[in-house]
Amino acid sequence: MLNLVNLKSPKSKPKNQLKNTVLSYGSSIPTRIAIIAVMGCLMGSISLIVQFLNYGAIRRLARNEIPSLIQLSSGETIYAKAVEPAERSDETIKQFVSDSFVGMFNWDGLVQKNNEQGKLIVESDPGVEIKGLDNNPARKIPTRAYEAAFTLSEKVGFRAAFLRRLSQMVDPEVFSSNMRVALIPHYISPARKIKDGKWEIDFHSTLVTFRKLDNAGNGIALNKTVTVEAITTPQKPPENTTELAKKIYKIRKSGLEITQIVDLNLGKSR
Repeated sequence: MLNLVNLKSPKSKPKNQLKNTVLSYGSSIPTRIAIIAVMGCLMGSISLIVQFLNYGAIRRLARNEIPSLIQLSSGETIYAKAVEPAERSDETIKQFVSDSFVGMFNWDGLVQKNNEQGKLIVESDPGVEIKGLDNNPARKIPTRAYEAAFTLSEKVGFRAAFLRRLSQMVDPEVFSSNMRVALIPHYISPARKIKDGKWEIDFHSTLVTFRKLDNAGNGIALNKTVTVEAITTPQKPPENTTELAKKIYKIRKSGLEITQIVDLNLGKSR
């Protein structure tokens, strides 16, 4: 006879355990690891946002054109800032115009040069001969004025026409040291932008003539409106370049040239 007393049915799994078995797939992830993963994602997102903010700050600083200190090969330090290729600062334009006029209108009949030993000496200026038009005789202009005139544009023969006009103004007595002419600047206006890479500026000055028998001098007004344009010029010419070419590059190193010189209309509103 079967022992029905000891006959037991197999234990059934609890309902909750059955549910967990059916709904689960693979091993479960502890809560601590999940928190670490979420924190890692958050830190990565914050790092990415910070990088974007840094990039924006750098772009703003670049637009503000903060000057940078640069040391030249000579040991001299200067401040410099980046500008667009066709942009020039107001001070650069004013200095360029001033240097150009001072070079073209200061005549003393002397020229400085280096001798064979490299020593700077002063000699009488032989001048540079400028051929006249329409069978007019050639006339001379001071050497420094000739070199300074390379700040003028070559377009439509502007520089050549200016030199011919200038030669008519220069008295031959300048080359015999009997007369000196000095330019006295009075006022240089801020540059007025006409368009990208082009400006005009007013230049007020007096041209004073001194003679051996009249050291008091005789002055005439020289007031002009000058138009300048941005150009590209070599900053470091090759060593085998001619002396004249080196002087031209040095004169035009500001990246500007004069394209027009007209009488200043003092009554014209600006």
